[in-house]
Amino acid sequence: MNYFLQFPKTTEEWKKIALDFQERWDFPHCLGAMDGKYVQITAPVGSGSYYFNYKKTFSIVLMGIENANYEFIYCDVGTNGRVSDGGVIENTKFMKYLAANKLNLPPPETVVPGEPTLNYVFVGDEAFAIRHDFLKPYNQRELDYPKKVFNYRLSRARRVVENTFGILANRFRVFHTCINLKADNIVKVVLACCALHNFLRRNSVNSYTPLDVLDVEDTSTGVITQRLRTQNHSLLDLASSHNLHYRRQK
Repeated sequence: MNYFLQFPKTTEEWKKIALDFQERWDFPHCLGAMDGKYVQITAPVGSGSYYFNYKKTFSIVLMGIENANYEFIYCDVGTNGRVSDGGVIENTKFMKYLAANKLNLPPPETVVPGEPTLNYVFVGDEAFAIRHDFLKPYNQRELDYPKKVFNYRLSRARRVVENTFGILANRFRVFHTCINLKADNIVKVVLACCALHNFLRRNSVNSYTPLDVLDVEDTSTGVITQRLRTQNHSLLDLASSHNLHYRRQK
């Protein structure tokens, strides 16, 4: 099930998200950080290995896109746990709209006057396929200094989604269990948690997410102190696909 949580509809709304990423995380033209997690479930009767993942648990997938304020703008829930990160995103309504150029994304613009124009992009980890509108880090085996700088700056924007999942898992303890409900009801519970997370971020920010649960960076040294993250007993990382290659956009 796809669920759009305050998903931007206009170019101006996308630019507002990008401006927040630039001001908070010093990564210009970023429209959202994307990642996915396994939500552990009790296998439905008769489902066999359909929901069985590489962690040897039964699960469905929660795929989310977050803005710079640790809020979900999009969720896709319910894909069976056998599918990798890349496989999940390829089947989402988000990716279908992105590929069809139906999201009203801003056109390429300069960040600094006189410099070349840059695309507006989403960011993710190594599991995703690179596109002109979706960036991921360079492979660690091929890093020169400029690529190391790029990876560092991209990671500053991408940490938002990792921290958001950590907050979600620690605040909603249902994610520390194998949810034992019908598949459709599990999806509703997960989506409700994501919607409540957004509500609390906007209306009870000091009690729901005090500063000590958010990542902190020492800007003088570049050292990042990570705060809330998912643990082995809560939301689990998805398996990475090994067959994701750049596909030139026409």
